[in-house]
Amino acid sequence: MKWVEAKVLFDATGNTAVSDLISEIFYDFGLQGVTVETPEIEPGLDWAETEFAVPAHHAVTGYFPKNEDLPEKCRILEARMAALKQALDMDNKTSLTYTIGYRDLDEQDWAESWKQYFYTEKITDRIVINPSWRNYAPAPGEIVLEIDPGMAFGTGTHPTTRMCIRLIEKWMKPGDTFLDVGTGSGILMLAAAKLGAETMTGIDNDAVAVAVASQNLQKNNIHPDSYDIRTGNLAGGVSGQFSLVAANILSEVIMTLIDDLPPVLAKNGIFICSGIIQPKQAMIENKLTSQGFEIIEVLNIEEWVAIAATRKLQERGKPIGIKKGHPCAIAQGCPNCLEVRLNYSDIGCGRPFLALLDVKSNPVAVI
Repeated sequence: MKWVEAKVLFDATGNTAVSDLISEIFYDFGLQGVTVETPEIEPGLDWAETEFAVPAHHAVTGYFPKNEDLPEKCRILEARMAALKQALDMDNKTSLTYTIGYRDLDEQDWAESWKQYFYTEKITDRIVINPSWRNYAPAPGEIVLEIDPGMAFGTGTHPTTRMCIRLIEKWMKPGDTFLDVGTGSGILMLAAAKLGAETMTGIDNDAVAVAVASQNLQKNNIHPDSYDIRTGNLAGGVSGQFSLVAANILSEVIMTLIDDLPPVLAKNGIFICSGIIQPKQAMIENKLTSQGFEIIEVLNIEEWVAIAATRKLQERGKPIGIKKGHPCAIAQGCPNCLEVRLNYSDIGCGRPFLALLDVKSNPVAVI
């Protein structure tokens, strides 16, 4: 397949934040493997293997398939960049200058073009991410994730992925079941596997990502019976419940996913979400709390946020009023409701009974 490299060279106050905004423009096209270059880059753990080439400019690069849709995509890219410059120039704190260049590539050229900036990186006290084409000798106790993202998003070096892995390392227990929504290169599944997950399921709407993720788990000798990777839309079509659900995706997509969590997240399960920019943090937190979640940890790197939350158990209290006519009054298995066992000492016999709450924690029935 032929590709066209679209490279945005830019200079701005707050270069890191601007590079993320430009990257988001590329991701809105559904592109995979967007690369970011910065002159402030530091060498990785394996920098001595080769001469370390520091980028000369701030740049963000995306790769478009060379087909009949290419001219329209380039026009949209240029319009979006012009709109971004106008918006930033109106902000007295930020200004932006940029140029866009295009270059034809074949798939082999693409595969080599970004590798020069992908080095071994230690992202927690134990976990090291190592490109599959580089040699790395782990220290005692280190967990090495060998990764080749190919045409899929997820090298593990972006702040959103690093925070996700840190939260998975903290909150996952050996034997947990794991669901990765938007699996990309499979980096989060790989981390979960090496941290002791019993089974893992990955969902991505890109068939290329599904293939790449499968290859990365195979390269790391993860037993094929322990994982399932498939194409799909968010958690739709996923059966069963999981101890931990992770999603490193756009904020707006996380908002939709939260509505789909009750059927797939086990009681006392953990939901970890990243890909959130700071201005949208409150939106995600409010959505989670409105759906009965308790936020248990928040991480920040630069302008990015990752959140860990758990489904709250209903506290003891006075007897609840029961709403009539809700389908859960006759359908105990309603997937949109949370089953919560309540104990009351002031309702006569004092024995526990089962109450069904809707997704906003309103009582709808007593069984």
